[in-house]
Amino acid sequence: VQLVESGGGLVQEGGSMSLSCTSSGRAVGKAGMGWFRQAPGKEREFVAAINWSGYYTKYADSVKGRFTISRDNAENIVTLQMNSLKPEDTGVYYCAKDRMYGPSDYDGLYDVWGQGTQVTVSS
Repeated sequence: VQLVESGGGLVQEGGSMSLSCTSSGRAVGKAGMGWFRQAPGKEREFVAAINWSGYYTKYADSVKGRFTISRDNAENIVTLQMNSLKPEDTGVYYCAKDRMYGPSDYDGLYDVWGQGTQVTVSS
């Protein structure tokens, strides 16, 4: 399985952006999926996760109410809809596949990672 993120770029504070993660090679199957981000000079942090069916989700406190994670298993796509963006949301966003059903906020459970996509929110 390979994961490829898309949809990053530059957006003004208060704006919206949607990130997509597609899997190639083979479907991720009954695996949870997650989004993490890393800002310059900071450690990677959890953003959002979704279980294999899409029924359960988990969010970091900093993005609750602003971000929404969803998945389309038929199309092998995971989406992160980001609204009311803030400058502190700036960073490289990574999509990852969980070894388990999900949703998990622990990056040690994720065994496949995308290359990342840059999100920059200007003030």
